[in-house]
Amino acid sequence: MLNYKLNREKIIERFVSYITVDTQSDPNNSAFPSTEKQWNLAKQLVKELQNIGLTDVTLDENCYLMATLPSNLDYHVPTIGFVAHIDTSPDFTGTNVTPQIHENYDGKDIILNTKENIVLSPDYFEDLLLYKGQTLITTDGTTLLGADDKAGVTEIVSAMEYLIQHPEIKHGTIRICFTPDEEVGKGAHLFDVEKFGAAWAYTMDGSQIGELEYENFNAAGAKVTIEGKIVHPGYAKGKMINSMTIASQFINALPNKEVPEHTTGYEGFYHLHTMNGKVEKTILEYIIRDHDMNLFQNRKKHFQETANQLNQQLGKELIQVEISDQYYNMKEKVEPVKYIVDIAEEAMKDLDIEPIIKAIRGGTDGSQLSYKGLPCPNIFAGGHNFHGRYEYLPVESMLKATEVIVKITEKVALQFK
Repeated sequence: MLNYKLNREKIIERFVSYITVDTQSDPNNSAFPSTEKQWNLAKQLVKELQNIGLTDVTLDENCYLMATLPSNLDYHVPTIGFVAHIDTSPDFTGTNVTPQIHENYDGKDIILNTKENIVLSPDYFEDLLLYKGQTLITTDGTTLLGADDKAGVTEIVSAMEYLIQHPEIKHGTIRICFTPDEEVGKGAHLFDVEKFGAAWAYTMDGSQIGELEYENFNAAGAKVTIEGKIVHPGYAKGKMINSMTIASQFINALPNKEVPEHTTGYEGFYHLHTMNGKVEKTILEYIIRDHDMNLFQNRKKHFQETANQLNQQLGKELIQVEISDQYYNMKEKVEPVKYIVDIAEEAMKDLDIEPIIKAIRGGTDGSQLSYKGLPCPNIFAGGHNFHGRYEYLPVESMLKATEVIVKITEKVALQFK
C-alpha cells in the first residue's frame, strides 16, 4: 500500500485562495451562469490546472471547466471522473470571506467574532467533538465559508497534482469538471456528458468524513401565488381580500410535522423557504422532497389538492400553483453499476476511514448527471454546517478526501487490469 504524503500547507493555501473569491449564485437570474463572478474562480482554475500539468483544459461558454489527466498504464481501463461545483449558496453571503485557522481544537467554544458575539459551540453543534485535536477552518461568522464545495474543488486539484508528481501510482485516464450554479439547481443542466467522456464519476460534495452516498431525494420546486384585493381598511368589510391571510391558511393546511425540522432519514417534507406578501398578492416558494417516487408523486398531488380545496372554500380561484421537478433519486441509475460505489467504499477502508453509506437529504450534481448517463455517487468533502455562518472544515478531512480520490484511481487501475 502506498503511503500518501500530501503537502498539508499547500492544500490549506489552495483552499483559502478559492474561498476568498466570491462565487455566490443567484436563483432569480435565468442567465448561465447566474452570476458573472463565478467566472473569476473558473478562470483562476484554468491557469492552475494548466500549471500543474493537466491536459485538454477547457472552459466553455457556460462556465463548465473540464480537464484531463492522461493514463500512465500500458493497458486500457475505464475513464473515470471527479466533479465539484464552484458556486456557493445564495442563502448566506460569500462576500469578503475572512478565514480563521484553529490549530489543535480543544473541544471548547470557538469565538468566531468577539464584537458580534458569534460563537461556534459543541453544545449546539455536537459534531465538533469528532474533531478534537484537529485543525479547523472557519470564518469570522459574518459569511459562510464556502467549503460547499470549494473543499471538493481543492481535493480534486490536489489529488491530480499529487498523481502528476507521483507517476509510480498507476491510473487510467481521469477527467475532472468544475460546474457553476449547483446551489440553484442548474449545475448539471448544460453538462456535456459526451464531451466529458467518463464511464462514471464521483461528486466530491458530501459533508462528514466517510460519507458515501448513492441515494438522494426526488425533488420539485413549487410556487404558490395568492391574489388578494386591497381597499381602505376603514371600508374593507365584504370587500378586502387579504392574500397573506389566505397564505397562512394554505401553510397551515399542509402537514405541520412534514417539514425539514421534524424529519430525518428517508422521511420526505414540504419546505417553505421564501415568502413575500402584501394584501394584494403573496408568493410562497416551496421545495417538495421524498426518496420514494410514489410518495414524491403523492406529495405533489396533495400540494395541488390543498390549493384546490382552499379555492373551493373561498369560492374563487385565488390560489395558483406551479410545480416543476428538479431532480430524481440517483439510486435507480447507480444500482445497476453498484461496483462503482464498492470501489469508493474499499478505497476508504484501505485508508482506515469508516464508510458512512446513507441517503442524501438533498441532491448533488450527481443526481442529474446519473440521469444524463453518467452514474455519479457522492463522496465526502469534509465540511459541516453548510450555507451559514457556522460552517467549518477540518483540515484532516480535506486531506483524507484527497487521499480517497488518489486511492480510487489506483484501485480502478488494478481492478480492470
